[in-house]
Amino acid sequence: MPWPTQLHFTSGQLSVSRIVDESGYLVVPWPVAECGLMMCTSATLIERARPYNLLVELARGKVNQVRCQAFDWRAGGLVLAPELEQRIRDIGLAFAHAAAGVPPEKASQHAQIVLDLAYQTARQLVSTYITQVFQNRHQRQPRLDSTLACRLGQAVPPAELATLLATAFNSVCLPLSWGQVESEEATYRWQECDALVDWAAKQQLDISSGPLIDFSSAQLPAWLWHWERDLAGMASFMCKFVETAVRRYRNRIRRWQLTAASNCAHVLSLSEDDLLSLTYRLAESARHVDPSLELVVGIAQPWGEYLALSECIHSPFLFADTLIRAGLNLSALDIELVMGVTPRGSYCRDLLEISRLLDLYALLGVPLRVTLGYPSSAQADADADPDLRVEGGRWGDGFTVEMQAAWAADVTALVLCKPYVQGVQWVHFRDAEPHQFPHCGIADSRDQIKPVLQKLYELRQAHLK
Repeated sequence: MPWPTQLHFTSGQLSVSRIVDESGYLVVPWPVAECGLMMCTSATLIERARPYNLLVELARGKVNQVRCQAFDWRAGGLVLAPELEQRIRDIGLAFAHAAAGVPPEKASQHAQIVLDLAYQTARQLVSTYITQVFQNRHQRQPRLDSTLACRLGQAVPPAELATLLATAFNSVCLPLSWGQVESEEATYRWQECDALVDWAAKQQLDISSGPLIDFSSAQLPAWLWHWERDLAGMASFMCKFVETAVRRYRNRIRRWQLTAASNCAHVLSLSEDDLLSLTYRLAESARHVDPSLELVVGIAQPWGEYLALSECIHSPFLFADTLIRAGLNLSALDIELVMGVTPRGSYCRDLLEISRLLDLYALLGVPLRVTLGYPSSAQADADADPDLRVEGGRWGDGFTVEMQAAWAADVTALVLCKPYVQGVQWVHFRDAEPHQFPHCGIADSRDQIKPVLQKLYELRQAHLK
């Protein structure tokens, strides 16, 4: 089979690249996971003599997804407008024409049209779902208890920004990052953390903390690499830090996100089993200090993009399921939805894909918390993790402050309407201080507030306490 090349296609509000052969076709038995097809379509590929047309198969999957989701939601009580019902029927007919009613050389062109229509219809369907779910929930509770939080940096925000933050968010997440607190082995620096906790308490904001241990090279202390391949030693250091942090603030902070990205880490020569064991031990260490704490474990790349690049046994869903089945008594799972950032983030996906993903993780029987982020620029970010770059599809017109605000408004509304979601947190507040994900802050590198804050403020005013 010819060496795969990249085919770029745009549908609705999404623009992504997928791997195809030189002729523009996906030829079985090329691994479906490596083509990214398992991430965006439910189509089943069966080996045959004539090659599959990639765009036709993507259209098949999206149309099937929209129709099936509409049926499920309708069965659950969702009322669809006649115009939307007709659009769902129309995309089925349009796909039939693209798949069987046109010459093969024109199939891609017609399939692209179907994809556009399917994504537009999916957006209308999800918008209807969000509106009606919020209406039903507000009949029982005028203001929802869900938290809308922002993860802060190491320093207390400037006074003018702090006031704006407190109006848009009802909660804050304090990082207490291991790499910052214990940048030198056995030497803890708590001064900045103490100041942050004091400030948040004075603002009368709900306080959570974490992730204490983020399994990325830029977030771990540099000295830890001297202990690479010494699992017992690394586990001892991690557990000691968690115990120390929790013991110091347990009377002021009750909700702790212990880890982030332990499901997809490629650091310190740690295997999947090592990462599972470490995650479990960290939770046990926190429980040893105070059994009543609310403990959260983070799942990064929840669609599992990393599975196409490395030989892994556990999907992100299976990783979380294994922890829960092992008896890890979690208060919630944190699902990290940072889109358009690679290699740590997720490829851009539409609202229907996000809704289906959250519904999948809800099957684990543990409440969800969701971390959101989307870049406002594609330029280099000197204060971000140097291993991360803005790439991996786009939303609407790309990476601008307007598109960041539009993405945040749509995705946050979808996430907050889900009854099993405890809360949402934005990935970080200021681009003007060291941070992880490039250009994802609420305030830019000059501390100018971006339009995303207004969108989040409007959502809080409409739905939350």
